Amino acid sequence: MEQENHEYGDNGREKKDLTYCRWGLFFSLFCMVLPLMGCGNGEPSQADGAQNTLELPWEQVTEEAKGQKVNIYMWGGSDSINQYMDGWVAPRLKESTGVELNRVPIQDTKDILNQLLAEKQAGKTKGNTDIVWINGENFKSAKENGLLAGSFAAKLPNVQQFVNHDAPDIRFDFGLDTEGMEAPWGKAQFVFVYDSAKIPNPPKSMNELKEWVKANPGKFTYPAPPDFTGSAFIRHVLVEVTGDYQPFIRPFQESELAPLLPPMWDYLQEIEPYLWREGKTYPESLGKLDQLYANGEVWMTMGYDPARASNEMANGTFGPSTRTFVLDGGTLANTHYLSIPFNAANKAGAMIAINYLLSPEAQMAKLDPSHWGEGMVLDLEKLSPEDRERVEQIDRGLATLSTEELEKHQLPEFPAEYVDYLEKGWIENVAKK
Repeated sequence: MEQENHEYGDNGREKKDLTYCRWGLFFSLFCMVLPLMGCGNGEPSQADGAQNTLELPWEQVTEEAKGQKVNIYMWGGSDSINQYMDGWVAPRLKESTGVELNRVPIQDTKDILNQLLAEKQAGKTKGNTDIVWINGENFKSAKENGLLAGSFAAKLPNVQQFVNHDAPDIRFDFGLDTEGMEAPWGKAQFVFVYDSAKIPNPPKSMNELKEWVKANPGKFTYPAPPDFTGSAFIRHVLVEVTGDYQPFIRPFQESELAPLLPPMWDYLQEIEPYLWREGKTYPESLGKLDQLYANGEVWMTMGYDPARASNEMANGTFGPSTRTFVLDGGTLANTHYLSIPFNAANKAGAMIAINYLLSPEAQMAKLDPSHWGEGMVLDLEKLSPEDRERVEQIDRGLATLSTEELEKHQLPEFPAEYVDYLEKGWIENVAKK
């Protein structure tokens, strides 16, 4: 730059600007050519690096991951889940693999997806999120907007050895092919939670629930959609009042769905005056509904984790007479997943952490209600005889229905397009009425 200044005489400002201009032009051309040179300096670009990490031999992934600190963004509303991740998983993962796990609690997965979308639009190639807990419409949104790193699940040794990755309830997330962009982490099924001391005969259908709500004003409510649990509750109403789930597992067609909805809106509007606070307001989240139940203000809560009630009893949040039930017509069941964002800074560490979370050791600990109590995604037939026996000996708690009872009443989830449509419909047909 000094040579340039001397060359163009004594108009200092002018020659300095011109010098910057030349260097700027050179730098711009260099940046344009650099990707075509295969990154000229021998280092991969961020985009190439992301792809390469997912394609590395597992031994290299393991080596690259050592010392990495992996941020996992996940719903933080359950003390038992948080304790499982912080107290059980994190120390064992670090000791066995050298990867440090940092749980970042969030209220809604949509928030982190919005953040990732903003980072993508801003061209931010390294973000803070290495793993995100995801499924359903959030996965659909992430996949369609290119927010995920790519296909990695089949690379994980524990998926290869213990997971039936071609099973429909594993491969398809709310009807959408995962294409290996997310690895299954757990299985869930919707259950109602109730106080058996106050409700000796819980309702077994939505019609019975409606009659119970009317007979016990103020003792029932549900979270306001788009809360995940509240959204699932209204899907159950839709299945029951129409008498069949089959129309709701077909590809989304608004023209076919719209005529089926009025009975659901009628049901929700009919019970509204008998809800907690006369339906003038709804809990904003499952956590808020749980608080109402724990305080005795309402006599039922609900959720997608069949073992959560036992966990909350064990830690003293829910009373000892807490139990769960499913509807005779069945309740929705799904698989939830872990995925890696497109700009995760520690992709190797993320793959190692997810693989560990799918180990028989970690999955059996998760199944134990003293940690979490949630269902496994591992294929029992693929486990060793010793591990199968350990699974059979786990006591899942007084409030947890048996695996046989749950499986007998499972219904498939709606494709993701339905969920968003119904949530918007609830605002127009219930919240604003």
